Order: sequence, then C-alpha cells, then structure tokens
Amino acid sequence: MITVRFFAMLRNKTGCEFKEYRILKPITVAELKKMLKADFPALSGMLDSRSLLISVNLEFAGMDTMIKDGDEVGLLPPFSGG
Repeated sequence: MITVRFFAMLRNKTGCEFKEYRILKPITVAELKKMLKADFPALSGMLDSRSLLISVNLEFAGMDTMIKDGDEVGLLPPFSGG
C-alpha cells in the first residue's frame, strides 16, 4: 500500500487529504500520475504541470523515481507569496 498526500489547493480539488493505493510491484511516479488522473480528473492539468512538486518519502522525485509498497508520496502545488 502506498499513501498519496494532497496539499493546499490539491486537497480542495480532490476532496480528500490522502488516498491509498495497493500496488503489487514498484511503479514509477509517471505511472502513479496516470492512476491519479483516472481517479481525479480535476487534477489532470496540475499533474501535467511542470510546477507541481512531487516527493517520495520526503525527497523530491522525478518521473522515473520508483515507488514501492509502504512509500508515502506528497503532491505539492506551486507556492506563491513572499
């Protein structure tokens, strides 16, 4: 099981703070994004954005980063302000 946590405006778009996925083998961040698009169509634009930050176990991740059972993924929208 992996846990995907939604922060800030992403929480509002999904209507939840987190979603758990049961995976049978490790997947890439790119594969997870496809799953999220299917479950949360409202996130499609954000998931395709280069400004969305993704972390795996509190480390920033790229599209080819592997996610394995027990990992926690964070989705962070762009920040603004000063």
